Amino acid sequence: MFYKKKLFLMLSTIFICASAQAATPDADQMWKMIQQQQLVIDELKKKLEKTDQKVEVTEKKVEETALEVEAATDAMVAQTSSSGGGWFDKTNIGGYGEMHYNSKDDGNDEVDFHRFVLYFGHEFTDSIRFFSELEIEHSLAGEGKPGEVELEQAWIEMDITDNHRLRAGLDIIPVGIINYTHEPHTFYGVERPEVEKRIIPATWWEAGIGLNGELAPGLNYDVVLHSGLETTSNIRSGRQKVAQANADHPAITTRLRYTGTPGLEVGGSFQYQSDITAGQTTESNSATLFEGHIIYDHSSGLGVKALYARWDLDDELQAGRDDSEQWGYYVEPQYRFPLSFVPGELGVFARWSELDYANNKEEERIGFGLNYWPTDRVAFKFDFTNTDDKDANTSSKTLNLGLGYTF
Repeated sequence: MFYKKKLFLMLSTIFICASAQAATPDADQMWKMIQQQQLVIDELKKKLEKTDQKVEVTEKKVEETALEVEAATDAMVAQTSSSGGGWFDKTNIGGYGEMHYNSKDDGNDEVDFHRFVLYFGHEFTDSIRFFSELEIEHSLAGEGKPGEVELEQAWIEMDITDNHRLRAGLDIIPVGIINYTHEPHTFYGVERPEVEKRIIPATWWEAGIGLNGELAPGLNYDVVLHSGLETTSNIRSGRQKVAQANADHPAITTRLRYTGTPGLEVGGSFQYQSDITAGQTTESNSATLFEGHIIYDHSSGLGVKALYARWDLDDELQAGRDDSEQWGYYVEPQYRFPLSFVPGELGVFARWSELDYANNKEEERIGFGLNYWPTDRVAFKFDFTNTDDKDANTSSKTLNLGLGYTF
């Protein structure tokens, strides 16, 4: 457009000048004028063509640069994805905690911040991930203090196929209900069920390597080779917690779970210990653990949990003790419903349990209580339990209050 205006002005100027020299030029003059005008037009065309060529070159370079930038960006994204990305994109932090108040009929009342736990997880790639759980028990740890600092989980998991995974490191043993899912908002009662504490014994973790995955829709499996217990007194005290643990006598645990029906879980575990004393006695004392459980939560709010667990040892843990067979079970009906006058939900439950553990110690426990969830991951708890010690022919009562949270 600019050159067209310039051409028009030049032609007008030439025309005016020619008019000034002669009102009516003759034929020769007119021919010369036309030739001069043509020269000017040709020059302007050449300049215009050069300008168009420069514009085309510039546009091509801009397009090439844009493609190069896009390719470089794609390469950076691909490299970032393959290397796991930044920690802020691939790392997750969570945790839970619970505080307990226990009032016993012997007059010994106690308040305790029982657990403070932090989770750290990281995805190295879409198929390789890490998870850990760091815990402080009883609020204060150190020499002469009641608490401990414990690393309960620290494992790497790799996807082998879409349905099967390899996991290695420090991990929770796949057995029972509470051992695998023990965040305080997920279960009723302030304290964890005694059967799962004494027989299983939750929370129980070991160092190991194994496979887990899905055999069919809703049918899950775990197979783990891991370090074992080391005890000559009772099952719970045999947990080595992977702290310079004796690894001469490994164990293996397998588990199957069915979760294909909404609200239903049916599971069972089997474990073999090559020597539960870990060489502390003259003869090897192999042991097997069987556990089976069912969880059912109906959409109406009604639900039930039931679990049975049993140890069978080749011999007593100590000579003269009747503890080669140890078992326990509990049944827990429950009902959860929303509240209209305050936010959240209320749940009520009852629990009946029997167990035979340690040196033929037989107990029957009957309890009831409630949970109040102002929001899904915060729970206020109350429970009352009566315990009958069948060996000593005595009974005791405990009232518990608790607060738990998970994030």
